[in-house]
Amino acid sequence: MTDFSKVKLVVSDMDGTLLNSNHQVSNHFFELFKKLQEKNIIFCAASGRQHNSIVERLKKIKDDIYVIAENGGVAKKGDEVLLSNFLSKNKALKFIPILRKIKGANIVLCCDNAAYIESRDDNFINLFQEYYASFQQVDDLEEIAKTTPIFKIAVYHFDSSEVYIYPQIQHLKNEALLKVSGQNWLDISDKKANKGNALKYLQQLLNIGKTETMVFGDYHNDIEMMEEAKFSFAMENAHKDIKGLAKFSTKSNDNFGVEKVLEKLISSKT
Repeated sequence: MTDFSKVKLVVSDMDGTLLNSNHQVSNHFFELFKKLQEKNIIFCAASGRQHNSIVERLKKIKDDIYVIAENGGVAKKGDEVLLSNFLSKNKALKFIPILRKIKGANIVLCCDNAAYIESRDDNFINLFQEYYASFQQVDDLEEIAKTTPIFKIAVYHFDSSEVYIYPQIQHLKNEALLKVSGQNWLDISDKKANKGNALKYLQQLLNIGKTETMVFGDYHNDIEMMEEAKFSFAMENAHKDIKGLAKFSTKSNDNFGVEKVLEKLISSKT
């Protein structure tokens, strides 16, 4: 049996990982979180979601956890900003017109206190609100980009971001970090803005090393943070690339995959 007794930090992705298919966190997780606290194990949620949306799902424990939001664009403890990485204005203004030309692409500018969209598609707007608790509908995203710092541009396609969006912008991969972050989402951010760099910063802040870190993930935006942990777990429902990269595997997000490993972690500390 794997020895988890040295683990001091647990980092979990949200969608497809800690959240089930109904975008819910289990009550069992909150029970286990109390036990993690008793064992002095720190928990961090790391997601492509905006900070408000992550905190909404973890309301009961929001002041006791670290949060990496916008795929590493920002890291916070409570209301304190620990780290922020913005996409340059010039790059944002370069990408927006290109993305507008892609059929079926729905563009989101992810900023500090709100997300901005120009889509008028009700189906997209209803779905998008699951991930972005605070948003505004505007006439022209370029006008927002000229004056408002942007963590990332998120792009949604109803069929597949990997098939329909990435090929149209891959020629720009040297200019920004392009991440297929789910079946339907693709994120464009500053090269430094990824979950791995944010996790490294957190590890330095807390004086916790790779050998003391456990990570859970399911998609390409989890790759860099998987590389920062000795105990990297791919969900059963993960993309094949993540399964190939992770050192361990667990059950799916609908079958308490994270919770099952946390139970073992807690029992290894007794």
